[in-house]
Amino acid sequence: MPKPSPEGAEILVRAHAAGVTGDELTWPELYETASRIPGHELSGNIAELGPDYTGNLSIGQDVYAFTSADRGQCQAEYVACLPDEVAPKPTCISHLEAAALPIPVLTAWEAIIDQGEITPGMTVLVTGASGAVGVNAVQLVTQLTGAHVIALASLRNHENLKQLGAEVLNYNDPGWASTIGGVDVVIDAVGGSILSDAWKVVAEHGMIITVADPPPPWALGDAVPEDSFRMPGVRYKYFIVSHNAERLCRASEMVEAGALKALAVKSFPFTEAEQAWKCARQRGRGHKVVVEF
Repeated sequence: MPKPSPEGAEILVRAHAAGVTGDELTWPELYETASRIPGHELSGNIAELGPDYTGNLSIGQDVYAFTSADRGQCQAEYVACLPDEVAPKPTCISHLEAAALPIPVLTAWEAIIDQGEITPGMTVLVTGASGAVGVNAVQLVTQLTGAHVIALASLRNHENLKQLGAEVLNYNDPGWASTIGGVDVVIDAVGGSILSDAWKVVAEHGMIITVADPPPPWALGDAVPEDSFRMPGVRYKYFIVSHNAERLCRASEMVEAGALKALAVKSFPFTEAEQAWKCARQRGRGHKVVVEF
């Protein structure tokens, strides 16, 4: 394919690494455009700036980015990004680690601030808390809101989650849902029976947010959760993450300050991209998959 040329205010990024999020294959926006270049997150350096660009980024600068759900195209050597998709890369982590951050960080941030409107004094349950989205949600709930966070994860991940400030529950314990209640906001990254159990612990006027893959039947508005008839005061929401360069800038600063930890990654060369996608679709990996260029 030809190397793209940045138009208008676009930023052409030479990709060093691109994150692989298997769940993005379920995003309906992905299929609204003709492009079939996958990937929505990358880390690299700026190769060119469009003629109308007036921002603060410069050629040669290391950046990371999340391209909007209907655009993608990040798993290529050169990617034309919009100004509100790109932010300075944290200098203290590698391109591989930086490429793994945008989707998990922005998803967690949007769930906490925009969807859940979480404030101090609330209790928040994060399911799949050791996964990429979950572990970022645990950290950001504490850092951004000061709310009390409960992390649902396997026993082997409990010590790390405790160090991040969370109360922990073991999702392999069949009775975990009976040990808590009155949760103001549930941030679910698992789905299935775990999402069903969330209705047992959520407060009467609480909220359940899910970004699970596959999404629940009600995700696109074609149905309603059966439990909503029993608990009509509970709000429920499924969403696809939005790009936000300002939040990526703040996340970069938090990583630099040690307030947000980089994810463990497993990298594949571009020639093994198919294997990378297969790996990214597996559960319980303990790392984020990245393609290296």
